[in-house]
Amino acid sequence: MAITAYAVGDFALALRELRTHRRITGSDEQLPLIVDSERGVGRPDRALEEGRAVDRSTLSVPVRVQLAIAMSGARLDLGQTDRALQELEIPEADPDRAFEWSPALFAARAAVLEELGRDDEAAEWERRAEIAAEALDAAAGVADREVIVVEEIELIDDEGGVDVASGVIPVEHDDDDDTAELDDVVDASDVDGPADAAAPDSADASASVEASAENHTSAEDEAGGSR
Repeated sequence: MAITAYAVGDFALALRELRTHRRITGSDEQLPLIVDSERGVGRPDRALEEGRAVDRSTLSVPVRVQLAIAMSGARLDLGQTDRALQELEIPEADPDRAFEWSPALFAARAAVLEELGRDDEAAEWERRAEIAAEALDAAAGVADREVIVVEEIELIDDEGGVDVASGVIPVEHDDDDDTAELDDVVDASDVDGPADAAAPDSADASASVEASAENHTSAEDEAGGSR
């Protein structure tokens, strides 16, 4: 809840939940969010106090870097631009190596340098931030990862039923009829040979029926005569 509140900008709620988490767990892992949330509610002085109250050597490297970025932001809020840059002077700010925290750290340094009017240096650190981000993506395989879009099509039958999984609407038949109608199971494209060969001409069919009837009548007459 604390992280969600922070993400949507409800810094007062984020602070309350972050402090509760910290009190229950005794962990300082969320200290950067506490410092930044204090900034969010307009208390940069309190933010700096929170950051200074912890021995940074006890923090993990990612947390220590995030805290430095938050502390630098608090300095900027107070108009202490030079000291904001000093907050970012940490060993992890190595421009020649990229870690998970490097893009954000480099970008923060670029922002402070821009505030100081050192535009060329700011542009260089911004470029380093982009390079670090690209290098991390490439190392994680993101650059080569394919994106597959799956479109789900819903088909609706006459009774309003939907078959999404198969994409096919089943044909219902009477329970007493074990044989499906021909139209339900045969498609003209499935029959070998041309369409004309699949179905006889109606005129030819009529002639065949008439010839069959005449032959049947003649056979009956012969049978009667023999009797």
